[in-house]
Amino acid sequence: MVGLALSFAGSTLAGQEKSKAKEPKEIDAGIKISTQATAREVGLPVYPGATPHRDDKEDSSGANLGFWGGSFGIKLIVLKMETKDAPRKVAAYYQQALAKYGKVLDCSHPPQSKKDDNPKDSNVLSCEDDKPDEGGMLFKAGTKHRQHLVGIRPQGQGTVFQLVYLETRGVEGDERPQ
Repeated sequence: MVGLALSFAGSTLAGQEKSKAKEPKEIDAGIKISTQATAREVGLPVYPGATPHRDDKEDSSGANLGFWGGSFGIKLIVLKMETKDAPRKVAAYYQQALAKYGKVLDCSHPPQSKKDDNPKDSNVLSCEDDKPDEGGMLFKAGTKHRQHLVGIRPQGQGTVFQLVYLETRGVEGDERPQ
């Protein structure tokens, strides 16, 4: 795991009058990059009997990324798994697991909706442009700023799936209070 945290202190410009000078403002900023992730961090259980999946033997089956500064931040956690069970069985399991975060969206075949259905300042989750891999399925639950996603695709007689947690703060269109 590689981790780095930075702290910046603001300063006044040399040309400013002392009467207008403010105390320096401290802004915390940081970055986290890890090739390890857990189901607990993603917020979803591991499918019974599933094992970590690696596309290549040197790949990792997980990622835990984050960066932040001031009121801005993004956290992305991914866990890639595989099982010998059929994709439909895995999908049913995760649709139930996702339900604890609210309405479960099936983005495998999203309905054609107008852009006005969920205004940009809404915290309502939608499929928007998210699509599964060809022949796969994609499910989402949560809010626009705290999303839980499960991507499922067949592989041979079994299934490869990804568990994803995405959290955003202070990004464009983020109208929630900080």
